[in-house]
Amino acid sequence: MISTENIGLSYGSKKLFDEVNVKFTPGNCYGLIGANGAGKSTFLKILSGEVEAQMGKVHMSPGLRMSVLKQDHYAYDEFKVLETVMMGNQKLYEIMKEKEAIYAKPDFSDEDGIKASELETLFGEMNGYEAESEAEIILAGLGLDPAINEKQMKDLEINNKIKVLLARALFGNPDVLLLDEPTNHLDIKAIQWLEDFLFNFQNTVIVVSHDRHFLNQVCTHIADIDFGKVTTYTGNYDFWKQASELSLRLRSDQNKKNDDKAKELKKFIQRFSANASKSKQATSRQKQLEKLEVKDMPISTRKYPYVVFESEREAGKDILSVEGISKTIEGEVLLKDITFTVKKGDKIVVLGGNDLAKTTLFQIINGELEPDSGSVSWGVTTKHDYFPSDNSKYFENTNLPTLVDWLRQYSENKDESFIRGFLGKMLFSRDEALKEPSVLSGGEKVRCMLSKMMLSGANVLTLDGPTNHLDLESITAVNDGIKRFPGTVLFTSHDHEFIQTVATRIIDIDVTLKEDKYVSFDEYISSL
Repeated sequence: MISTENIGLSYGSKKLFDEVNVKFTPGNCYGLIGANGAGKSTFLKILSGEVEAQMGKVHMSPGLRMSVLKQDHYAYDEFKVLETVMMGNQKLYEIMKEKEAIYAKPDFSDEDGIKASELETLFGEMNGYEAESEAEIILAGLGLDPAINEKQMKDLEINNKIKVLLARALFGNPDVLLLDEPTNHLDIKAIQWLEDFLFNFQNTVIVVSHDRHFLNQVCTHIADIDFGKVTTYTGNYDFWKQASELSLRLRSDQNKKNDDKAKELKKFIQRFSANASKSKQATSRQKQLEKLEVKDMPISTRKYPYVVFESEREAGKDILSVEGISKTIEGEVLLKDITFTVKKGDKIVVLGGNDLAKTTLFQIINGELEPDSGSVSWGVTTKHDYFPSDNSKYFENTNLPTLVDWLRQYSENKDESFIRGFLGKMLFSRDEALKEPSVLSGGEKVRCMLSKMMLSGANVLTLDGPTNHLDLESITAVNDGIKRFPGTVLFTSHDHEFIQTVATRIIDIDVTLKEDKYVSFDEYISSL
């Protein structure tokens, strides 16, 4: 078991945690959730000892081993893949290396033999003889070719490096497993394998994820960071969401009833307190009033943007025709003879293991990149807008002093109150709207880009990873906004629920166009 006792942490005037007391018990998987900035990653670092709390303690039962997913892509560059994974169990790895060093001695002594025998016993007790096989199984489960197992980490592509680091965290059956965004950069099959692995995992898991479907699949409990506290709830993410919304609504309703009752009692007391015949009743009402408790609703760290896309005009029948698109970048063939036609009202998710290939296709479709061959033809009644995976060019090297000025350049209506209205929908109200565009966080830039798209009046939207960098509340808002949008949509995403609830058509690309089907996402992956 791992638990916290009165954990407190502040950064300047901001109190991140205040007397946090929480227990995480074996056999359960806890989804750690909270708004951006609530302290999810920091709390994991406190549990692992990477960050020291200013107050309180972390307790872990003696003899337990903790494993942490660390996203340091360069820490193990000089090690081979299989060795990196096995380093996840540091004690086992040290015993293995010590054994190898003794056996490599040219003058192997009797003392060396005794020591080697002791190490072999320890190694066997820790399932060391199955360790290499276990590492290979995990790597294969995450979709890595066995051919890379003997390669050095520095020779791997970044997506494969991330999978190896995840395998390292999962290796060796740790007693406590801390995972911060483990599904990042994983393909569909790898995510499914990880869901199965964690579902069957018998020890303690604490996971941060913005993937609602993943949380629903693996979590037995939700640990919610809000109001500077961590509160645990039994059940998965959907159960927590329904229960917390109901609890908040009931509390708000009760407060309103109490407030109405208090007003009624005060009115009676004021009217009859000077009336001798009614004085006893007035005194009784006064006592009732004193017993009434109207609780102030705590100010949650959660904020919900409002995403709505409205078209200036309805598109005609012809939307988009992509004919024979091919593209090679730096010697790598990304797209080859890609052909498809988009119909009015289609909501198409473009899938594929290579994110660069999907981004390249979207750049070509939106005129930001020329294909090596092939053509793109938009219908004459279409007005299309594009959400790029890399939005940095929209915010760098700008002399615009505020977000109001930044968004005004994309609006026909230049009135400040009008511009502020769209920024406010995306949580940039009051002084937030006066921030400099160049100092925004990744999530803030995404919300600005969505404000820009909401102003465009487009009837066709192309979105390359619109939920990246967003918290769960913002992801839900974008999800709902695109579901409501009556126009045509092409998008990429790694969020299972987002794809399942939005997409009506699947296009799967692996250099060539592998599949093009009018099916739901769940139906598609069940057929793989």
